[in-house]
Amino acid sequence: MIEMIDGYPKYMRESIKKVEETRQDRVDKLPKPMSMSERKKILNKFHPDFDPKGKRKVRTGPNKGDIVPNEVADLLEAYPSIAPKDIDLSNIDYDVDVLVIGGGMAGTVAALWALKEGIKKDKILITTKLRHGDSNSIKAQGGIQCADREEDSPAMHYLDVIGGGHFANKPELARALVTDAPKILDWHEDLGVMYDRDNGKYLELSGGGTSRFRLHSAKDYTGLEIMRVLRDESINQGIEVIEFASAIELLLDDGGKVAGALLYNMETEEYSIARAKSTILATGGFGRLHIQSYPTTNHYGATADGLVMAYRAGANFVDMDTVQYHPTGAAYPEQIVGQLITEKVRGLGGQPVNKDGKQFVFPLEPRDVEAAAIIRECTERNKGVKSPTGMVGIWLDTPIIEIIHGKGAVKENLHAIYRMYERFDIDVTKDPILVFPTLHYQNGGVEIDVNAATSVAGLFAAGEVEGGVHGKNRLMGNSLLDCNVFGLRAGISAAKHAKKTKLGKLTLQHVEKYTKNLEKNKIKPKMRSPMLLPEYREEDVLARRLRLST
Repeated sequence: MIEMIDGYPKYMRESIKKVEETRQDRVDKLPKPMSMSERKKILNKFHPDFDPKGKRKVRTGPNKGDIVPNEVADLLEAYPSIAPKDIDLSNIDYDVDVLVIGGGMAGTVAALWALKEGIKKDKILITTKLRHGDSNSIKAQGGIQCADREEDSPAMHYLDVIGGGHFANKPELARALVTDAPKILDWHEDLGVMYDRDNGKYLELSGGGTSRFRLHSAKDYTGLEIMRVLRDESINQGIEVIEFASAIELLLDDGGKVAGALLYNMETEEYSIARAKSTILATGGFGRLHIQSYPTTNHYGATADGLVMAYRAGANFVDMDTVQYHPTGAAYPEQIVGQLITEKVRGLGGQPVNKDGKQFVFPLEPRDVEAAAIIRECTERNKGVKSPTGMVGIWLDTPIIEIIHGKGAVKENLHAIYRMYERFDIDVTKDPILVFPTLHYQNGGVEIDVNAATSVAGLFAAGEVEGGVHGKNRLMGNSLLDCNVFGLRAGISAAKHAKKTKLGKLTLQHVEKYTKNLEKNKIKPKMRSPMLLPEYREEDVLARRLRLST
């Protein structure tokens, strides 16, 4: 039996003692940030994105020949879960102007701005796989970026976004992101979002890869706080939401426009038809695919449904070859492995140190560089700490925050983190926490323009499902901003499109065509998609993905 001392095995205490011994000397001494050449070298060797075994070319569809993660390729090359000939498209269950697929932050923002743009509330419908608000957004901790101080500017924010994305971002999207940020913050203030303040002024922190302090937070519950307010506003405005109703295919009209979606009620197992003049995709990312078998911070619904539906309808993808692994996911205790340890910890002065208590990386490198450095420390350098279940990680020194900012700083600013570990008898004000990179964000996605329009008429996208905003790597605090900026733009654009659009006859012919392309490319029917929910039972009980009978 393993002997425990205040939440940690006794043998791990030997390493924690070294962290404590070096702590005071490390308070004002940080490693220098890496040069661009050093960053490139460490990424090429240690970041999972550069492992060729983790990706392959997709064999069909608009992006045929592009490199994507194996798990994504599996879904794109899977066969539909329905036979179009079995679906009666003449019986319309919901007939609206704007259909929003996804009830997270981007979808809720889009619905609110469609309403502001003049679409009547009974002509807007949100359909969501789980409950309204169940999303990655509600789990976001660190904050939202906005350049709103005299010593900062949207231009500086833009340079950070472009540099962090390895200059692969679509410039016009990055520009929209940073220029709309002050407008978003003002809107949130009007709605009642409670950002942290000091004597009336916003408290702002730094994030990895940023040149200015521009991170606005609500403790470490930022996503929860923003989503609370947005959801309340949508309820107060009377916008209809259908919960536990997954969209499983987009509908097109006979003119090739997206005209709504086929919905699947996950409780009654019934199908329904939602016809819409404009459709907004806000389904989030693919974190629950566990790319390269990494643990994940993502909620259970993040299974790439939007990618699958949009791809079958003919939408283009961009930057789907990159995946964001957050540098600091929980590596111990086992019950919370993969859960997010917000970058705000490092923004407040928390330091990554190895088993000897030595700093080995600047704490606020861009996320991909920071993650690669931690992986190197645990593999090539063998300087990680092994948990009782065999997982290796490095220490994130949280008690040093109390030395830097004074007693009580951790509870005041990182209450969610404090509570998460308190359940396991670990006091993060006294002991460091073991961390390792965890699958966090889908950098790329459905390609959009500055109006959040996709390459398919009638289809708009916002939030993590879309790509082009962040390039090859997203900086902290820009995801919540993305949800709001492009949720806003999608809502407005969808409303304008709906006002001038007439729909033709509904069809699922694009699904039939996609199936024929799979057959033409000799892709065998091994699974169905979209996945809807991940499967965690044993393989011989039920496959993780719904298998087709042969």
